[in-house]
Order: sequence, then structure tokens, then C-alpha cells
Amino acid sequence: MAGGAGFIGSHYVRELVAGAYAGWQGCEVTVLDSLTYAGNLANLAEVRDAVTFVRGDICDGRLLAEVLPGHDVVLNFAAETHVDRSIADSAEFLRTNVQGVQSLMQACLTAGVPTIVQVSTDEVYGSIEAGSWSEDAPLAPNSPYAAAKAGGDLIALAYARTYGLPVRITRCGNNYGPYQFPEKVIPLFLTRLMDGRSVPLYGDGRNVRDWIHVADHCRGIQTVVERGAPGEVYHIAGTAELTNLELTQHLLDAVGGSWDAVERVPDRKGHDRRYSLSDAKLRALGYAPRVPFADGLAETVAWYRANRHWWEPLRKQLDAVPHD
Repeated sequence: MAGGAGFIGSHYVRELVAGAYAGWQGCEVTVLDSLTYAGNLANLAEVRDAVTFVRGDICDGRLLAEVLPGHDVVLNFAAETHVDRSIADSAEFLRTNVQGVQSLMQACLTAGVPTIVQVSTDEVYGSIEAGSWSEDAPLAPNSPYAAAKAGGDLIALAYARTYGLPVRITRCGNNYGPYQFPEKVIPLFLTRLMDGRSVPLYGDGRNVRDWIHVADHCRGIQTVVERGAPGEVYHIAGTAELTNLELTQHLLDAVGGSWDAVERVPDRKGHDRRYSLSDAKLRALGYAPRVPFADGLAETVAWYRANRHWWEPLRKQLDAVPHD
């Protein structure tokens, strides 16, 4: 797994090693991660002895040529993902999310990997006023992050169409759950509120996002690994479409906070208004999300309360800015 020490990738690794996916118990797992600021070996601590860890960059073709041969499945979780960072400086996003995908696809082609999944995002579609996107919706990204992810997706699909590379693409909404780096909105708000600090809210707070627990996202990815068709795109929709105002209220309620702790700040540049995915194509393969938002949020809050030792050093790296 490329990017297997990050938030989503490490969850997938922990689930895979723990036997959460029937028929995959005891498989050999390799994690490739460059351990940038959001990659963390602590995310793999409970399964560290059950995986082979390789520190490296997906842009390193020579390393990929050494690591990939013999692997039956390659999943690409590796990405720069934070919109605010991409607005401040997009260069690393283009390198990892576009060049990195090309390097990985080429290495998979050379190694003859039979199953590849490129993990992507709903943000590649831009903003939708009403309804939900299907997988054939045109790409119209608005942020440098989203544009870089769209570029990587197009590279992957080009390899599928030109070379017959057996790659599938998944696109998902906003994830939440344990081990999420505290620059993202839910852990950012939770950790600041737990310390009695203020939290920043962009603009009018009416931007809508589709929220999915990371366990459901990973279960959707596994469905695509097992039953997805090469060259196809699959949406993994969440269980709650919420405005940022509604999300903030949920988070305040979860920690006993009040709106006095919310600081209104100027809106993000190019801030997409609403995302929404139709997941009928994936549901036809037998997938359905299992974690209701209320239950998943309660579990997430409990985890951050119990794991201050994990998030407190990370939060010290961050500026007090809102995140999406």
C-alpha cells in the first residue's frame, strides 16, 4: 500500500491485518510511505510486526521497481490532501498527486500487478448545486489539490485505456475517524475545543460536505479490490450530508461547547459550495455503509479524548486556521 501510514491507508492496513475482510486473513502486506508530516508510524503501531514497512516516495521509480514485483494488489493512498496547503503552495501536490501516480502506474505496468486501486476524492468534480454526481460526471476541479487529484485520476485511466493496466479508481467524500491528522476539520475542532480554545469557521458556514467514517470508506475500497472492473470509477458515498454549521453544532454538542467558542473567519479562496456522490454503482456490487454518523462521531470523540498523547504533538505543528 502506497501511503499506508496516513489516516485512511493505515486504517485499511489495520483492518486487513485484523482479518476484517473475509478471505484475506494472513496475506502479506507491504506499506510504502515517505512519512511526510501527515504520515506516522504510530498509526501502524498495533500491526507493525505484521507488515513490511518501506520508507520511500512513489515518485522514486527505481525503488518501486524493487518493491512491486510479486505483489497481487497495489492500492494508492499516497497523496497531498489538504486544500489550504495546496492554495498556499501547490508544487508538492502536483509532484505527489500527478507525477507520483504516473510513476506508480508505470511501475505496476512493468511489474505486471494484476489489481491496482487509485484512491481519489469527490473534489475532482468541483461543486454541485443539487442532486448527486454519477461516475461519468465531467471533472471540474476548483482548488489546486482537486486539480492535482483529477490529473492523477486521468493518468491512471490513460494507463488503463492505453496499456490495459488493471486499475480502478474510487472517489469518496469527507472522511472522519481515529488517527486523522489534526489539520482536518473534525479533529481540529475536537482537539481545540477539548482544550477550551476557539475554533475557526469559514464564511457563512453553509458549505455542504458528505461525511463517511473511514471504516466504511475502506470497506468500499475492499469491495472494489474484490469485485470492481478494471478501468472503472466507483463512488463511495457517506452517511451524512451536513453544512459546516450543522457539523460545528454536532462537534460543540459532543464536547459540551458553545457557539462562543466559534470564530468566524473569511471564506477560503475558491471554496466549493456542495459535494454529493451517487454510489449506486458500488452498491450494485454489494456494498453499503454501516456506520451511522452519530455513532461514528461518538466513537471518534471518545478516541481523541483517550489519545491525547497521539494528537497533542501533531497539533503543535499547525497554524490556527480552518480546515475542510
